[in-house]
Amino acid sequence: MPKPTLVTNRIRALRFGADEMSQGELADRVGVTRQTVNAIEQGKYSPSLEVAFRIARVFRVGLDDVFEYPEG
Repeated sequence: MPKPTLVTNRIRALRFGADEMSQGELADRVGVTRQTVNAIEQGKYSPSLEVAFRIARVFRVGLDDVFEYPEG
């Protein structure tokens, strides 16, 4: 079983702030599966840099507004 990532995210909050966008809709707009969006949201999977940028662009925010990595 893969180890959970240390990267946290605000995807769920951003989706709900965007007229309660579904995971499926975000997945379609980003070009991944709904299961991938779910795994990223739950911290079970870190997206590629390209997918991370796509997610941020869907919400028209910067990467730091979506993803966070602990310091130190």
